[in-house]
Amino acid sequence: MADRNYLGEAAAAAAFSSAPARGLSPPLGWKERLRAGLAGAGASLWFVAGLGLLYALRVPLRLCEHLAAVTGFLNSLTPKFYVALTGTSSLISGLIFIFEWWYFHKHGTSFIEQVSINHLRPLMGGTESSISEPGSPSNREGETSRHNLSECKVWRNPLNLFRGAEYRRYTWVTGKEPLTYYDMNLSAQDHQTFFTCDTDFLRPSDTVMQKAWRERNPPARIKAAYQALELNNDCATAYVLLAEEEATTIVDAERLFKQALKAGETIYKRSQQCQHQSPQHEAQLRRDTNVLVYIKRRLAMCARKLGRIREAVKIMRDLMKEFPPLTMLNIHENLLESLLELQAYADVQAVLAKYDDISLPKSAAICYTAALLKTRTVSDKFSPETASRRGLSTAEISAVEAIHRAVEFNPHVPKYLLEMKSLILPPEHILKRGDSEAVAYAFFHLQHWKRIEGALNLLQCTWEGTFRMIPYPLEKGHLFYPYPSCTETADRELLPTFHHVSVYPKKELPFFIHFTAGLCSSTAMIALLTHQFPEIMGVFAKAVSMISRTCIEYL
Repeated sequence: MADRNYLGEAAAAAAFSSAPARGLSPPLGWKERLRAGLAGAGASLWFVAGLGLLYALRVPLRLCEHLAAVTGFLNSLTPKFYVALTGTSSLISGLIFIFEWWYFHKHGTSFIEQVSINHLRPLMGGTESSISEPGSPSNREGETSRHNLSECKVWRNPLNLFRGAEYRRYTWVTGKEPLTYYDMNLSAQDHQTFFTCDTDFLRPSDTVMQKAWRERNPPARIKAAYQALELNNDCATAYVLLAEEEATTIVDAERLFKQALKAGETIYKRSQQCQHQSPQHEAQLRRDTNVLVYIKRRLAMCARKLGRIREAVKIMRDLMKEFPPLTMLNIHENLLESLLELQAYADVQAVLAKYDDISLPKSAAICYTAALLKTRTVSDKFSPETASRRGLSTAEISAVEAIHRAVEFNPHVPKYLLEMKSLILPPEHILKRGDSEAVAYAFFHLQHWKRIEGALNLLQCTWEGTFRMIPYPLEKGHLFYPYPSCTETADRELLPTFHHVSVYPKKELPFFIHFTAGLCSSTAMIALLTHQFPEIMGVFAKAVSMISRTCIEYL
């Protein structure tokens, strides 16, 4: 993890990196402008003084005689010398370019820029850079403390929509499929994991439902669910399937889930009484527990969508108290969204205090909600012009740091919150820190950011500056594990083909990378022309030397 002091110092500079137009320099205060003006004036004075000293000493140093000797020497050179000279310079510039490219890919900055900033600028009266060297001890300690990057893990979207009432309705209206085959296949695997067990053969209805979860054709799954209900009118999983896929409205889905709840509670109590009889009964209890929790959670989501938000919050809180081990279902993210809709910000902070822990996995919902709460305290009075004059206050620095933390975790979210990119329906599975998670978060939380005055303005003024603070390449980060390189590939599998997948923002190449590339190319071209047309290039070199001599004599 990076030093938080560095993050706090850099926050003020990066806070205005993108406001209001992309690529503009951050506004400076009068002290900074005065310091920059004095530094520029000092460099100009040194240059003028050097020219004056050279002009005053032109007679004692016999500059004209030396210039005549140099001109005679250049006139005596053969074209072969110019070929050798340009070839050598081309080789040297090519080596410099290769070294610069290697250094940039390893450390994320130009070697020549680092030398000029850290060594030449202090000699010329400039300030030293506050950015630590890539190979500095602090960075090396931070790197050794990080764990190796784990593989990209796909998570169940805690706020996934209903297939029949929402996803299918979208298909009817637009003619586009919002879910990919890969995403639906992952859901089929989840259903088989949560809703089936080894004892399904004991109940004929469960045997039918086990086959239903494996069906790829939605009408076949719905038909199997009705067959299971014919065998057992209290088959909870059959009601779940019908509520998810056949119901065309949330009201119909809630009605079917209430029937599933009644059947699921009966089966769950029965399994509790037999759980210690054998390992098979324990597996059956786990399955029935999963079914009951899923039903209650979907009922809470139905209540949330139908406007009964307090009822939804109560169901979620009861679930988290009754089944605390099932934290992998991320019910707290559903709770956070509902509490934000109630504008119960104190309760949101209490939930974050419990789940925004260093030992628990992070998510965009946690990081950006934490940023939203800190932004809320300062956003209504925040102004980039005012802050540039007086500097950032403690609360504003805290809000900027929270935004930096959120953007470093998932850099794709701000484009959706700022409506720079159009939203689509969220997938049923997400990849944390990926574009799929950004879509899922922004789809439900954009309204909460819009509700707080000035929150999006502060986000717009801050988010792009994060990438100036995050070291490059992506194997280095300040607060989180390295950004997964496989995220883009996995997101293309999860998101529909008509959606343009966002990729991790890359830093632009430094000036000296372009400079050395141009130098290498130009010297190579000169070497080639000198080899092909030695006489013409010799005349050209003599002409350049004559022009240089004329300019010096004029001075």
